[in-house]
Amino acid sequence: MLCLAGCAAAFGSPAGAVTQNASVNASVVKPLTLTALQDLNLGTISLGPGSWSGATIGISSTGTFTCNANVVCSGAPQVAQFKVTGSNKMIVRITAPNPTLVDQSDPTKTLTLTVDSPGQVALTSSGEPGTVFNLGGSVTLSSSTAAGTYTGTLEVTVDYQ
Repeated sequence: MLCLAGCAAAFGSPAGAVTQNASVNASVVKPLTLTALQDLNLGTISLGPGSWSGATIGISSTGTFTCNANVVCSGAPQVAQFKVTGSNKMIVRITAPNPTLVDQSDPTKTLTLTVDSPGQVALTSSGEPGTVFNLGGSVTLSSSTAAGTYTGTLEVTVDYQ
């Protein structure tokens, strides 16, 4: 019995306890949605005569089209266009790896599309109408590039920064 009283006194409330407070914050954002609006198209590219390499053909994310002197470009090139929605005034990071374009008549022939991305966009509204952004891209050709229709998939991911 004596031990119980002594033990209780020894393990009671600590003398000189100190309390400190910290702020707690939580930011809640709307989920992101991403909608593809338009496909990327580099048009028709006709290879020029002779032996050459390093001809870059592309369209920037701002819509500027570039066609090298060793080729003739025709058709209506266009950027890929996407719409993202989420929370107003948030910054959204855009990720799009360089896709491989495959010749539809010979899958051993490929081109790599180098993606031109704005990298990020600022959302100007919560939800609709959303923020539209463009992705461009370029390919590099040579006089030995096989003729054909090259297609691939542009995989785009968005996330809050």
